Amino acid sequence: MLILFFRVVNIFLFILLSCICRFSLGTELSFVTCGSVIKLLNVKHNVRLHSHDVRYGSGSGQQSVTGVTAVEDSNSYWSIRGTRDAMCHRGTPVKCGQAIRLTHVNTGRNLHSHYFSSPLSSNQEVSAFGEEGEGDHLDEWTVHCSGSVWKREEAIRLRHKATDVLLSVTGEQYGRPIHGQMEVHGMSSPSQHSLWKAMEGIFMKPSEMPAGGQDYSHTHTEF
Repeated sequence: MLILFFRVVNIFLFILLSCICRFSLGTELSFVTCGSVIKLLNVKHNVRLHSHDVRYGSGSGQQSVTGVTAVEDSNSYWSIRGTRDAMCHRGTPVKCGQAIRLTHVNTGRNLHSHYFSSPLSSNQEVSAFGEEGEGDHLDEWTVHCSGSVWKREEAIRLRHKATDVLLSVTGEQYGRPIHGQMEVHGMSSPSQHSLWKAMEGIFMKPSEMPAGGQDYSHTHTEF
């Protein structure tokens, strides 16, 4: 109950900060930074990366990850964090080629992949895994972009570090209980289906990094 209480408080504070800071912070930065909380749009299919406490009925049985057309759904927010081996200080630009974790804000599970087949397309399954932001090495994704840092207006790819697949959407849609949501999966070859763009969210400025360079890459209490 205590964990649930703090999670509800975190979500409330995030919504409040979104209203206050969306314009003051979001319009000042031209790049994506560590500690930011964002939505990711699949450019080809116009769906946002999404998760919820609904588990796959096959494969790993872990929490499902989908693509949704809704813009305002709070289940599409992801926190950008470092890996177990590499810090990601709040406010520092995410570099092209950098490994990150994406933690689902509402459930505390990390974007994850492994050698299970996805339910609809039989590509590689993508799930959400872990508890309170801590999972394993299969939660790590490498940012593929064209310059030195991840620019906000740029379409990028996310490659799963352990299995080398790209986070992708090819248009297959689920039925009940998540009718109309699209399957998110991993594919080995780059294509238009694997392009993503940072959209709504709170983008932390470099000047907001706490004094002393405290590392937030291993905690989920971002708000």
